[in-house]
Amino acid sequence: MSEVGRAWGRRLNPSLVVGGVLVTAIVVLALVSYVWTPWPPMRVLPVEAYQTPNAEHWLGTDRFRRDVFTQILVGARTTLYVGLVAVGVAAVVGVPLGILAAMSPGWLGQVVMRTNDVLLAFPALLLAIMFAALYGGSTRVAMIAIGIATIPAFARITRSGALGVMKSEYVVAARAAGRSPLAIAWRHVLPNVAGLVIVQASVSFAIAILAEAALAYLGLGTPTGQASWGRMLYEAQTTLRSAPHLALVPGAAIALSVLGFNLFGDGLRDWLDPRLERR
Repeated sequence: MSEVGRAWGRRLNPSLVVGGVLVTAIVVLALVSYVWTPWPPMRVLPVEAYQTPNAEHWLGTDRFRRDVFTQILVGARTTLYVGLVAVGVAAVVGVPLGILAAMSPGWLGQVVMRTNDVLLAFPALLLAIMFAALYGGSTRVAMIAIGIATIPAFARITRSGALGVMKSEYVVAARAAGRSPLAIAWRHVLPNVAGLVIVQASVSFAIAILAEAALAYLGLGTPTGQASWGRMLYEAQTTLRSAPHLALVPGAAIALSVLGFNLFGDGLRDWLDPRLERR
């Protein structure tokens, strides 16, 4: 049985619960934005700019007289979209590379991991800035760049787990029975490294959120006309004294999202590995 299957009967730890609550809240905000928002996200409203939170505009209005709460709702959708695509790209490429490096002959595994190390030298934010300079700033370019920069983390963690699985008795028995490497990877290696991949996905999601927000703040990510928490920070930097809530609200949303995914990842790691929980 895989680590994920054995974990269902264990007690949930506080990090997993708190992180799960925060992540669920972000997901709920994003889903609600598809069916309801108090005001159209980017509409210039016939009201005063820089309104403080009130009954009509729960989080006030910005300098363009747009509703801040509406932008927070739609920004959650953008944040999750970027994170899902970036982490998906990294997992789809990195996990097979990690398994290949663990199961292949020594020289091929070394080539894969040395190439992986070269890519590891480029942080997600730096690679995203390079891509934005080459192809222009957009949400799509940011997602692809963040995903490519996160591939090494998935490859390394998958290879580490796969090397341990390859030494197990059931894999040795499967080899002796004449099963193909592809069958062994699918039936034995992948289920037993799934827990590591899930934890890495949660941590990488937090990194993707920060990278997207940083790119939008620098004007290289989500373009003008699309709601994004990083874009909201970028537009609020000139009003930190006169209207600090315009920066505090998206900043708090980013911080809570990153905290939630990090706690969720730490909690998953402890939940999937009972030895860490006992320590």
